[in-house]
Amino acid sequence: MAEAQLFVSQDEFICSVCLDTLTDPVSLHCGHSFCLKCLTDYWDQSQECSCPHCRHTFMLRPELKRNTLLNEVIKKLKKTTLSSPPSQNYAGPGDVECDFCTGKKFRAVKSCLTCPASYCQTHLQPHYEVATLKHHKLVDPDRNLKEKLCEKHQKSLEIFCKTDDSCVCMMCVVTGHNGHKMVEMETVREKKQVSRV
Repeated sequence: MAEAQLFVSQDEFICSVCLDTLTDPVSLHCGHSFCLKCLTDYWDQSQECSCPHCRHTFMLRPELKRNTLLNEVIKKLKKTTLSSPPSQNYAGPGDVECDFCTGKKFRAVKSCLTCPASYCQTHLQPHYEVATLKHHKLVDPDRNLKEKLCEKHQKSLEIFCKTDDSCVCMMCVVTGHNGHKMVEMETVREKKQVSRV
């Protein structure tokens, strides 16, 4: 009998926690697989047991058993074609690093002003899939997120107070700038861009 050819992408064997090839792979009931150590460490640092990829929550911490079939497939692929993820995905000098990558950091593709954190493509995925995260304000990767946060409330600076000539968060508007002349930051940016032209 002829041996069947199997074509797979290396992305199918990457742990979404460490973003490296799976080591001692374990699979959850939701179907996602992780390195045994990565998942154990993730749960040890968390208040609840949930899938790091889809955020499915488990009532009880599942017993983790090594996926021997997946482990054998990865071993065979490592001998032939599977290597670590392409180096162009790793953050280099001048790039914003993902705040959630462990080990060698991937390049951030977006920063979230609500969280505030920067995310690589893999760790950004929940912002597109989880209902509560879909409303977060995503911007191009920014290494100066702290400058865009209110020092007092740690909320994003969304409003410009004309009265005090300063950027403020929504909490500042309610607590200390009541009755002041306000305008959204986007409006201020647009006016500055128009005046430069």
